[in-house]
Amino acid sequence: MNKGINTIIYPVADVMEAKKVFQKFLGVEPYSDQPYYVGFKINDQDVGFVPKSPGAGMTPYYHVDDIKNSLQILLDGGAEIVQDIKNVGGERLIASVKDKDSNIIGLIQN
Repeated sequence: MNKGINTIIYPVADVMEAKKVFQKFLGVEPYSDQPYYVGFKINDQDVGFVPKSPGAGMTPYYHVDDIKNSLQILLDGGAEIVQDIKNVGGERLIASVKDKDSNIIGLIQN
């Protein structure tokens, strides 16, 4: 089951500077505050920042129950893998693709 977009990740030049701005903008403290990821939780929405890498862009992440099936559906629709399925800690799996229109689509399975 697809639960919709619940996470948005922004690649930024300076994670700590983005943290300062969004801490004020969102009015909450980050739940994760690491050099490689700063994350804020607003209701059921995650807003996160990662260090910018070449070719990176803002990525909306759909939360899904079956990441392998969801990834295959997107690939069958003509998308190309940007990040294959990867465990990022605990039971959390992520993947991302670029669709035929060059949009980045992320997937998360908890």
